[in-house]
Amino acid sequence: MNTPHRSILKIILSIATIVCCVSYSSFAQSNDDCLMCHDDKDLEGTKNGKTISLYANPKVLLASIHKSNNCVDCHQNYNPEEFPHNESNNKAQCNPCHQEEVDLYKECLHGKANAKGDKLAPTCEFCHGTHNILSVKNPKSTTYASNIPYLCGKCHKENSPVQLYRNIPQDRILENYTESIHGEGLLKKGLIVSANCASCHTAHRILPHTDSRSTISRNNIANTCSKCHANIENVHQKIIRGELWEKEAHVLPACVDCHQPHVIRNVYYSQGFANEQCLKCHGIDNIVSSQDGHSLQIDVKKLEASMHSKINCSQCHVINNPFKHRPCENIMQGVDCSSCHAEVGNDYSLSTHGKFRAANDKNAPTCKECHGTHQVLGKKNPKSPIFATNIPKLCGKCHREGEKAAVLIKDGEAVVAHYTESIHGKGLLKSGLTVTATCTNCHTSHRELPADDPMSSVNHANIAKTCGSCHHGIEDQFDTSIHSVLINKTNKILPVCSTCHSAHSITRADAEGFKLTIMNQCGKCHEKITETYFDTYHGKVSQLGYTKTAKCYDCHGAHDILGVNDPKSRLSRKNIVETCKTCHPSANRQFAGYFTHATHHDPEKYPVLFWTFWGMTGLLLGTFVLAGLHTILWLPKSLQWRRELKKKHNEKKNDD
Repeated sequence: MNTPHRSILKIILSIATIVCCVSYSSFAQSNDDCLMCHDDKDLEGTKNGKTISLYANPKVLLASIHKSNNCVDCHQNYNPEEFPHNESNNKAQCNPCHQEEVDLYKECLHGKANAKGDKLAPTCEFCHGTHNILSVKNPKSTTYASNIPYLCGKCHKENSPVQLYRNIPQDRILENYTESIHGEGLLKKGLIVSANCASCHTAHRILPHTDSRSTISRNNIANTCSKCHANIENVHQKIIRGELWEKEAHVLPACVDCHQPHVIRNVYYSQGFANEQCLKCHGIDNIVSSQDGHSLQIDVKKLEASMHSKINCSQCHVINNPFKHRPCENIMQGVDCSSCHAEVGNDYSLSTHGKFRAANDKNAPTCKECHGTHQVLGKKNPKSPIFATNIPKLCGKCHREGEKAAVLIKDGEAVVAHYTESIHGKGLLKSGLTVTATCTNCHTSHRELPADDPMSSVNHANIAKTCGSCHHGIEDQFDTSIHSVLINKTNKILPVCSTCHSAHSITRADAEGFKLTIMNQCGKCHEKITETYFDTYHGKVSQLGYTKTAKCYDCHGAHDILGVNDPKSRLSRKNIVETCKTCHPSANRQFAGYFTHATHHDPEKYPVLFWTFWGMTGLLLGTFVLAGLHTILWLPKSLQWRRELKKKHNEKKNDD
């Protein structure tokens, strides 16, 4: 083809390309249209005179928090008729969705520096990314709590470009924060609730401490700190280290007066300095209560050996007025353990024990009755009343036969006695198996509720989950069985663990008595089926006390009972022969056809057996009726012959 023709062809192709691009671009409103070009890894453009990649990875977009947005939602100045796009008009705009954050950014140091054209000023994409923006709750996000220090540290660490080129004093901010109590909590212990840069300086409105609007200004710092350290004014004492905390009346010092920003550390006091004041009186042998005469002496050795050895007296015995001549003169009555153990206190208040306590019932157990007072020991300490082997004895103080709780609870008289003889009790008390179930494993430690309460751990709906905390594998089997509410959508009450195993008198499943009893347990729900079982050879032999014959669970399973139509069932056509072989090794398909529950009383289900039974019964009855009738009819003749025979015998005797 000659040169003029080639030139004309090129012009035509160029025009066609432009027309196609314009027609496509007029509808290029979806991500697919944009990715027709930007899915190319080699696609490049220019920014500030530098060549940059314009590749947009679709996988990154789908993983971002903006995955439901279209490209044009952010790139709003995009001109669909302009190829290539104008460099200055293609920058993403955050304000359509995040106007509040954008306005805060414009007010802050970062925004003002960016408005002046400072190339080191961070922008939205610098902190959040571009197409790979993730939620602040995502650990991979740059704005996730534990990643914030490293993000801010890009600019605010020692010898960073911001410090070197802008002459901004840094004072080893990132390094000091890393070593602070906040930094250790966040970066070393993973406490994402610990304060990070954004917690104090905010995320988008970073202002200098000299600005009255700043969250770190002297007038606002207390409010900023109290977001985490609530009620801090009541925690601090009026006098610290012999000096008045309030230098001026009603003018409290700022937090940073004592706790320098970025280098906050734990404040360590000499151990037990406050306890010494209490022990001046309570360490005396003969100190007694003026109300009832009981001893007020504190055994220091017991206190030092307790779980609370590092806690001062005043932290438990809260003092209302520290300026009294005798500090404990105005002490609160009792100790509120929930001030430290809030979750436990909440559970206790909801429990039966807590409700009785709230009603001022003197019989209601309190924290000290179970845990002790000054000698609180851990649950792993064998001397502790809450050590596993001591739990039955502890609960038995109230729940043993004849005690106050046993009398109040229905059928609660022999609870402890039954538990002691159960497989759980024997394992714990006789074999020393501390992993076996105790009272608190089933009823919980602090939230004991009656079985009819839906929130109770021993409620019918929750009992499987409670037992499954130890018998996890059994729970998995039960959840897939026909007895599980997850599988069987019936209105009938389905059996749970305690239905077959009882509650406190659980025995070994391989015990002879349990094997014979379990058939009666099944019969409570499957009454008619049980009757047909006892009509069979298996059932009759079982009634004689022979446990080695097939029983309900031998064929149906124990915890993994499935419907006979389920392919996984032991009684499915596929598995029935193997099930029979567990007792009858030579069993085959014909052998497995044995009717284990067949009944001659059901003409619809088993018509052959029904008519055979009644046919044989009728034949038997007919035979006996005919034989009896024949005997009755023959009886007069027999009597007559007997008389004649006797008469002849007498005549012959007379002739002789």
